Amino acid sequence: MIYLISMGIEEGLSFSIMESVRKGKGLKPEWEEEMTSHGVPDWYIWSCKKIKYMFPKAHAAAYVMMAWRIAYCKVFYPLAYYASFFSIRANGFSYELMCQGREKLEHYLADYRKRIDTLSKKEQDTLRDMRIVQEMYARGYDFTPINIYQAKARHFQIIDGKLMPSLSSIDGLGEKAADAVVDASKDGKFLSREDFRNRTKVSKTVCDLMGDLGLLGDLPESNQLSLFDLA
Repeated sequence: MIYLISMGIEEGLSFSIMESVRKGKGLKPEWEEEMTSHGVPDWYIWSCKKIKYMFPKAHAAAYVMMAWRIAYCKVFYPLAYYASFFSIRANGFSYELMCQGREKLEHYLADYRKRIDTLSKKEQDTLRDMRIVQEMYARGYDFTPINIYQAKARHFQIIDGKLMPSLSSIDGLGEKAADAVVDASKDGKFLSREDFRNRTKVSKTVCDLMGDLGLLGDLPESNQLSLFDLA
């Protein structure tokens, strides 16, 4: 645009030409005639017809500024950075695969790398997130187990110097089910796993997985008492 203006083309028209060219829409015949009449070289006009997309300077500057901000946060506020990344950008995060310690993560990473050429789209997203978790572990940071009364449905939290994953990071527990767990926990403690399933509508399969991961504490299976419990 600045170049066209310097060649004597009216500012508004120069802007319109620039916008059309940068979006890959090329030149209108009357624009080409106007450029030629103002002495714009043939190679310049030819180039405008070939361009498919141009990144605006303002966007480039904004992206660089954002990159510096993110880098600063990652270096000086690492837990806040990882909490934000996993909450917003992690599409394949799995509590079972990534939050059971560094050794288990490395085991799963090795398996994914062996199958790198056959990974599904979901597994590719999981592999990307595992690499970020690997970096986090290498920097000396860790996860704290999910507390079903404290965890958020979608957002990771910083708790006592560690990250508490979101409820939706549990495999099979979708966002609606995670919301239901948060809402149900506000009504008081769960009496049993049966009570947990009834109040949250979480499937038995997911409930069993949560139990295996130690997220349901010592909740009994049922609200019913047996004679053996009283003995």
